[in-house]
Amino acid sequence: MSFRIEKDVLGEIEVPSNVYWGINTQRAIKNFQISGKTFPQVFITALAQLKKACLLANMGLDLINKDNGNAVLQAINEILKENKHLDQFPIDIFQTGSGTQTNMNMNEVLANRANEILGHPRGKKYPVHPNDHVNKSQSSNDVIPSTMHISALIMIQKLFPVLESLLEQLENKINDFKDIVKVGRTHLQDAVPIPLSLEFEVYKKQIETNLERLKNTCDELYYIPIGGTALGTGLNAHKDFAKLTVSHLSKITNLPIKVNPVKAEGIASHNTIVNLSGNLRLLALSLLKMANDIRWMGSGPRAGLSELKLPQNEPGSSIMPGKINPTQSEALIQVCLQVIGNDSIVSFGEAYGSILDLNVCKPIMIINLLESIEILIGGINSFIDHCLSGLEANTIQINKNLEQMLMIVTNLTPIIGYDKCSEIAQLAYKEGKTCKTVIKEMGLKIDNLDELLDPKKMV
Repeated sequence: MSFRIEKDVLGEIEVPSNVYWGINTQRAIKNFQISGKTFPQVFITALAQLKKACLLANMGLDLINKDNGNAVLQAINEILKENKHLDQFPIDIFQTGSGTQTNMNMNEVLANRANEILGHPRGKKYPVHPNDHVNKSQSSNDVIPSTMHISALIMIQKLFPVLESLLEQLENKINDFKDIVKVGRTHLQDAVPIPLSLEFEVYKKQIETNLERLKNTCDELYYIPIGGTALGTGLNAHKDFAKLTVSHLSKITNLPIKVNPVKAEGIASHNTIVNLSGNLRLLALSLLKMANDIRWMGSGPRAGLSELKLPQNEPGSSIMPGKINPTQSEALIQVCLQVIGNDSIVSFGEAYGSILDLNVCKPIMIINLLESIEILIGGINSFIDHCLSGLEANTIQINKNLEQMLMIVTNLTPIIGYDKCSEIAQLAYKEGKTCKTVIKEMGLKIDNLDELLDPKKMV
């Protein structure tokens, strides 16, 4: 491998000749050999979109000449439209808390590619300079949080149709299970009857609520601190830069991006990111309940509840022949647990990172947020395709349980009282009889007994 020598205020360093990044990135590669994890493509793409908007604003204000600007624009479009240069962002996510290294990584890639387009060698910072031109009117402190919002918005827009698909499938199950009444359960013990469809209405209502919460969160994400530069004061930025940038950015992203009226707030703290993560946690809790309930109702097939028939996707055991497990429920539960854990990291990133005028946990906050959205998308889609769509009610077992249930006696409490009903239920349980049989053996005369003890009449 051949190298070129680049120089900065700290001295000289070798940079591979065939890469577009420069000395800042090379130092970061050396200094942050921690996890091997890099920023996902969605973040790099969002950063390129922001750089494009900033470039167009600077060109519109005559702050960057046309030749240099067009060369940088071509370099950006190669990333955005052709998916080129995506291998040029090698820096570990565990780096400076402001994300400066990743911002400079993008600045260097764009500057070197622009210089190459203009017929100049890489690594000379001429005629396009990574700081003076690509990063003009900007600071990592306003660029990275703005990119955090953009990338989160891009990902959350992908989650919405997945949740809509989940709601549609839940509605299908509600219709499928419409006339099925089963034993309800509280404290994992038999309770009064409940329609199976009503249990699925609970899941649907929770997903609807979570979807609305997430959509409302987007209203906050649209506000970004670009133009605030280092601390939100706008130092070294043209007075019209922020306004022009968000105008271009809205067109580039097809999102209604706005300038945060208090840019310092979006630099010093990331409350909005925490809010989105918290709503993802609430979604995860709802999904976890659904997946866990379905797993319980599908337990069996001989010694469990066995009220639902789960699709048989793959063998469940390497030692027990013929065993089938609720793998999709288990996978979604694990996704939910990861999202809950990620939310804790995001929250701690806000709590420990938001010190004075700059939050210094930006990378870890956005990485965990984006991962949460990504795995929720995959986990929900998998659950829909391989579990929910093929879910069936085991009506034979459901009806068998209904015939033996004890809590139907609850319907008689207004007639014979709580204590007498308790006596009937306990006697039926101890002697292995139905409540109706015990009532007849006790010689109790109750009008319309069959109707009163009909589970379907209780819902």
